[in-house]
Amino acid sequence: MQDTVLGISGQGWAYLGAALAYGLAGIGSAIGIGLVGRVANGVLAEDPNKFGSLLLLTALPGTQGFYGFITAAIILFGIFGRPENAAQGFQIFTASLPIAIAGFLSAIYQGMVCAAGAGMIAKRPEEVGKAIVLGVFVETYAVLGLIASILLLIFK
Repeated sequence: MQDTVLGISGQGWAYLGAALAYGLAGIGSAIGIGLVGRVANGVLAEDPNKFGSLLLLTALPGTQGFYGFITAAIILFGIFGRPENAAQGFQIFTASLPIAIAGFLSAIYQGMVCAAGAGMIAKRPEEVGKAIVLGVFVETYAVLGLIASILLLIFK
């Protein structure tokens, strides 16, 4: 009898988890950056001197993709162990879900918050700090997703 869960081997579940962690977090980051980038480009068309302030706001939603990549690397390199059977592989898969889901959603919502911040900078450039702080609040949940995934991988 083959050792599988739903017809997928332990290594297969681990690879699927790694792909999901990076894929969803990366897609969320791309969407989030796109949301901010559109507004930032409009602001820059009017005032190119605001590039520095807008660059940071545009980059913020990209961090979730890095968190997903870190989780995927931890899984692929077997840093906390490789699956010995399908059940352990499924545990690795489920451990990837916090950063996959939190990374995907928080990147999109962070993009929305940062896009609004870019609009604020267009009218009140001295308020860039407030725009960044509000964007970072959303980041907190991506960091928590990363920590949860790492803890689940450690204690699988």
